[in-house]
Amino acid sequence: MASIKQYKNKKGTFWRFQVFEGRDSSGKQKVIKRQGFSTKKEAKIAAAQLEEKIRNNGFSDSSKITFKEVYEAWFKLYKNTVRESTWTKTREIFTLHILPVFGNIALSKITTMQCQQAVDKWFADGFTKYKVFINNVSRIFKYAKRMKLIIENPVDNVIKPRNKAKPVTTMKNNFYDRGELQHFLKCLYDEDNMEAYTFFRLLAFSGLRKSEALALTYNDINFEKNTVTVNKTQSRGENGLIINSPKTFESNRTVFIDPKTIVIIKKWRFQQQQELMHLGFNSLQPNQLVFNSVKNTMLQPVKPTLWLQHCIQKYDLKHITTHGFRHTYATLAIESGLSIKQVQQQLGHRDFKTTMDVYAALTNQKKNEIAAKFTSYVDF
Repeated sequence: MASIKQYKNKKGTFWRFQVFEGRDSSGKQKVIKRQGFSTKKEAKIAAAQLEEKIRNNGFSDSSKITFKEVYEAWFKLYKNTVRESTWTKTREIFTLHILPVFGNIALSKITTMQCQQAVDKWFADGFTKYKVFINNVSRIFKYAKRMKLIIENPVDNVIKPRNKAKPVTTMKNNFYDRGELQHFLKCLYDEDNMEAYTFFRLLAFSGLRKSEALALTYNDINFEKNTVTVNKTQSRGENGLIINSPKTFESNRTVFIDPKTIVIIKKWRFQQQQELMHLGFNSLQPNQLVFNSVKNTMLQPVKPTLWLQHCIQKYDLKHITTHGFRHTYATLAIESGLSIKQVQQQLGHRDFKTTMDVYAALTNQKKNEIAAKFTSYVDF
């Protein structure tokens, strides 16, 4: 609604108005002012015409604001709402994938077709997070819409491609059964890499996430009660690796592990002390990292992956991911007779359904074995 007022100057009495046009990329209110009208009626008509033009054609000055300018204004606010590790990942996505496509284009000029072409290209180029990319693009348009810089979000009508070849669940086959795990650990032990052997033994016999294991200190391990306290996780921040608290309340937990794994951790700790002493580090502090780099800092998250890939390729083992050892624990725990509730607590699942999905995957696998077992028994 226009604001119309009368004013006076040396030439006489006139009318003026101001119309709210919208907001700029920083959220500051923008107003258009006109004056010099002889009557109030003339001012009202001119104001109504301008408001109609704004409704139909968007906002005159804001049409020059680029996607990057709006992103920068949005990102300042976004940083205050999430953890450092989260906004660091988001900024990386924009810097590497989104701003090169949309950054220098005027926001109001970006069309649904351009957004569709962008997501189609990300998909064709093999980016598994193509949906994350386009969802982040949509965030900027939603912000611009709230700031009244645009009228419509062009991403709303984008059709997201779907990779039909990709399995619906990542649980399928991404774990070792009892025999496969035993064979893997034997091969890894033969590699004479005690740190790697301890790491994967702990993952497979505890259900810890990789990021949780990489943040562990010896202060977190109760060697008498055979427990591990999980209260932090490794994340990547603006300037490198950082320690964060777990994302969910349920992830803060006490994990029970078997006595043999405790013995293996003790053996690794003794070896670690000798190695760090030669490097000039005192590893006798309770906050000493369980898994460390040669600089006695946290291991880079890619390091366990390299250990795993080397062992799998050298011994021609079944390929699973590092996260697959968490699935391995869940599978073997259910097979051993632990209740779904016990497995949920051990894994730190917030949602009971997540644990049930593991159980369902295992159940389906067992169903597929029924015919084979019957045929093997009734062999005629």
